[in-house]
Amino acid sequence: MKTIPRIGLTGEQRVVVGANNRITFADERMPAVLATPWLVAYLEYSARDAIAGCLEDHERSVGTFIEVEHLAPVPEGFTVVCKSRVIHVDGPVVTFQVEAHDGTEPVAKGLHRRRVIDVDRFAKRVRRKRGELR
Repeated sequence: MKTIPRIGLTGEQRVVVGANNRITFADERMPAVLATPWLVAYLEYSARDAIAGCLEDHERSVGTFIEVEHLAPVPEGFTVVCKSRVIHVDGPVVTFQVEAHDGTEPVAKGLHRRRVIDVDRFAKRVRRKRGELR
């Protein structure tokens, strides 16, 4: 890492709920709302973005743990703001408090952990798993 992420460092993702990130089972009775897997992804993206400036060119961060409580629906057309804040750093492992809000109420809260990895070592591990390396 170029710099160690500091406690309190934040990241944010703003996303409008629409056809690409809503539930697939909406119908005349079930309203179209933000799907939980997309909510989790946006929370992860906010954490990734928070520490991106701390990384060397050959490093990335990958998610290793997430515990999120999805508290409220976000209707289609609404903007959800996903935020992450660094709360602990242990070497290459960074832990975040994550939350989301839709301008009306809290939508999610939880914890997320990311690990800083070397891209070349990671790619080699993936190639080995595919059987491309011995």
